[in-house]
Amino acid sequence: MTKPTFSQALSQWLLAKDKKTVGSMLDIFDEKSFAFIFLVLMIFPAAPLPTGGLVHLFEIVVLLLALQLIIGRRELWLPKRLKKVELDSVTREKVLPFLERCVKFFEKFTKPRLASTITKRWFRMQLGLAVAIFTLGAFLAPPFTGLDTLPSMGVVLIAIGVILDDVVPIVAGYIVGIFGLAVTFTLGAGIITAIQALF
Repeated sequence: MTKPTFSQALSQWLLAKDKKTVGSMLDIFDEKSFAFIFLVLMIFPAAPLPTGGLVHLFEIVVLLLALQLIIGRRELWLPKRLKKVELDSVTREKVLPFLERCVKFFEKFTKPRLASTITKRWFRMQLGLAVAIFTLGAFLAPPFTGLDTLPSMGVVLIAIGVILDDVVPIVAGYIVGIFGLAVTFTLGAGIITAIQALF
């Protein structure tokens, strides 16, 4: 029997009549739950849309979770109370189906490459460090400039690569993230300097 793809597993879980809690969502993704949470939270700052300060809360959560990877945890730890929280209708009916379509799109163009390396402890630890750096760059980007988009997209691509066991999107995520950091700090410094000159 062929193992379902990640998008199929997510679709089956969404269609099931069981209660949709944070814990039950993470249980079906096992060691990939880190990457899935990164994808869920960072897709918002990665989108070139006005989201206000809400994305900063998401970025703080991603930073805290990335620290778990950096210290070598293989399974995502969350407080029991948080695991019991039921997902709201917007997440169930809008956000997760959208992410399912995104992952399904990437599944057409990716294949397992260096999958065994991706699961190694040292690799996961450096992934956590990269995610933390890119997320911090997005967090520190001047508000309402859109400069948080590229570092956030770097995290999204890294998450896609981990989810699909393909190192190519991960490398692409590093490139986009590093370029995004360079743009963020170069243009961000210019914007801050211009504002200071006005006063």
